[in-house]
Amino acid sequence: MHYLRPSPSLQSPVRAMTPIPTHRVSPSRLVIQCAYRFDSANATNPAASTSAGFSTRADWQSACAILASKVVSQQQDTKKDSGNVAAVNGHKTLDLVPVDTNINLPKALTITDLSPAPMHGAKLRVAYQGVPGAYSEAAAGKAYPNCEAIPCDQFEVAFQAVELWIADRAVLPVENSLGGSIHRNYDLLLRHRLHIVGEVQLAVHHCLLALPGVRKEYLTRVISHPQALSQCELTLTKLGLNVAREAVDDTAGAAEFVAANNLRDTAAIASARAADLYGLQILADGIQDDSSNVTRFVMLAREPIIPRTDRPFKTSIVFAHDKGTSVLFKVLSAFAFRNISLTKIESRPHRNRPIRLVDDANVGTAKHFEYMFYVDFEASMAEARAQNALAEVQEFTSFLRVLGSYPMDMTPWCPSRDD
Repeated sequence: MHYLRPSPSLQSPVRAMTPIPTHRVSPSRLVIQCAYRFDSANATNPAASTSAGFSTRADWQSACAILASKVVSQQQDTKKDSGNVAAVNGHKTLDLVPVDTNINLPKALTITDLSPAPMHGAKLRVAYQGVPGAYSEAAAGKAYPNCEAIPCDQFEVAFQAVELWIADRAVLPVENSLGGSIHRNYDLLLRHRLHIVGEVQLAVHHCLLALPGVRKEYLTRVISHPQALSQCELTLTKLGLNVAREAVDDTAGAAEFVAANNLRDTAAIASARAADLYGLQILADGIQDDSSNVTRFVMLAREPIIPRTDRPFKTSIVFAHDKGTSVLFKVLSAFAFRNISLTKIESRPHRNRPIRLVDDANVGTAKHFEYMFYVDFEASMAEARAQNALAEVQEFTSFLRVLGSYPMDMTPWCPSRDD
């Protein structure tokens, strides 16, 4: 404990300055007090202040700073007093209550928690559309092994699950080799602010499922996702099934519906895993019209990943223009001149401005659809050629957004019974 004492020569009954001792408290509640007061007698007697050892207010503040440095240097010793009550300026202050380390309290988020997760995906919460047994669940497992798969009833819910921190990633289909693009997810990519951080390709192996003991001749209806129904249309005809086709939200959901409602006249098109999960038998295996049936999925996250050049990358963008079809040629030329390969181009009508009017003095007013264009190209945003290409594209477009720059799926693809 250090005190500042006034000079013994000062005999005035009212001291010029009344220093207040500093107290050592717990480091979590460290309080440094260097207070003084001027009395009216000394305010008019500068000599008294000088005789006290401090000629100016600045000198007193310097002394307080020295005191503070000494208190800080003694913080290691203050741990002994963590449970004591300290008096500061006449007020009692309690130290923090010690926390029982055996109690499982929520861990505070750190910068590590907000960084992109490791590629292996351990302990990630991954949202997908459908129920257990869906192909999207299999894609989530392939993209992030050992992850916690979170089923969502709609594509929109999967997007919102990531935005609301319920899930860390979302794995959603964007195109199929037979059925084409899943337009709903392209529209949702533009509506939401998530970033594409990866892609995965999954071989699709459809099976015709029914309750145990049901024969194909007894069926009057087949239900499944619209894409699955279109992918198996020819095979169903070859099987001699004169049945009604009915679309539902997802393939595994169709299998679950048949089992839950004990429908003996209805079959579902789904995966072999769905048959195991819901207790159905496989009436026909591999009923897709094309054995090379593959669906491409994208992985979505709240934050983008850092583009790299040490492995093949793909970049996805969306843009709009309002100056006619010649602009589209100029946009595509920006990639062609830099030897950048385009792997996909998809056009979708502009929702906010679907019609573009063009006045012609001879024929009147022409009406054209206004489009948004989705483009995937093989280059990383870390490459100068990709940056220069987008800088040129921006000159010809009214809207441009990078949806993500992410590693390409380079794993060997081979059809299997159950991926």
